[in-house]
Amino acid sequence: MALEPAGPAQLVRCGQKDELYRSGLRSGAGTALHGLAGAKKWLEWRKEIELLSDVAYFVLTTLSGYQTLGEEYVNIVQVDSTKKRVPSFLRRAIFVSLHTVVPYCLEKGLLHLEHELQIAADESRTLQSNPALGLSSRTLIRNWIQKQVGELTEQQKKTVLQIVYILKQCIPLLHRLHLAVFYISGTFYHLSKRITGITYLHFGGLQREDQSIRSSYKFLGIISLFHLLLTIGVQMYSFKQKQRARQEWKLHRNLAHQKNMTKEKTTGRHSRCTLCLEERRHTTATPCGHLFCWECITEWCNTRTECPLCREKFHPQKLIYLRHYQL
Repeated sequence: MALEPAGPAQLVRCGQKDELYRSGLRSGAGTALHGLAGAKKWLEWRKEIELLSDVAYFVLTTLSGYQTLGEEYVNIVQVDSTKKRVPSFLRRAIFVSLHTVVPYCLEKGLLHLEHELQIAADESRTLQSNPALGLSSRTLIRNWIQKQVGELTEQQKKTVLQIVYILKQCIPLLHRLHLAVFYISGTFYHLSKRITGITYLHFGGLQREDQSIRSSYKFLGIISLFHLLLTIGVQMYSFKQKQRARQEWKLHRNLAHQKNMTKEKTTGRHSRCTLCLEERRHTTATPCGHLFCWECITEWCNTRTECPLCREKFHPQKLIYLRHYQL
């Protein structure tokens, strides 16, 4: 039986079929946990249940030396970089880890790191406000990250928070870049298989179908790559605009603060209204000689007919509005 390299269409169908079975397994496990432990436990352990389901799927198939259901569907078999033998057990174990455990740890690590850095800036936030963190990771990953964050200075925390933000933006872009390269080259549908060097050979049936549509996949890859570059350009432009707006706001705030300080020094604290604690607007005098804003003192007189400072009784008609009053 002739064996030829698997085409991109077969790899895509294989990946889609495996994802379909994996999602069904995750859904079944989640439903079982929800029925046994309730909705609260399901929310806390949802990510871990999905991880265990994915690991179980690949352990029972790839790691055990069998084809996955998607590979059986399109009649392809895994081979190593030499394309002459089945990948070794170590290579398959590394692939399963990179495909399931590493993405989970990376997602949780970045999530906890960002959460701890934000907690350092706002101590009022609690862990229970973010149920997506999960219970098991709270006792393992988070404790280690919390210890490391506690040793950082304030400037280092700001720098690490910016790095976390950049990584969260770059990881989806990296997956899109890898997918575009796959469409162009026709190999390594998953990034984990590209790292481990696991490729596929097709057996049974004709290969002409995949060869006839390879050009279409290349064209799709070029479009995807162009769209990715456009997305990166837009994000960089947006980032620069935000940085510019932030700098302009800081400059405006500093100028406004200096202007207020200068104004306070020239006018003194006596220009403030004791009711609203702001600079007096439309200065108004009571019969006893105290000064307030017109709006503040008239609103005060709606409930009390006395001076807010000395408590001297007077009628609201006795209020004197001071025009062109400077102090």
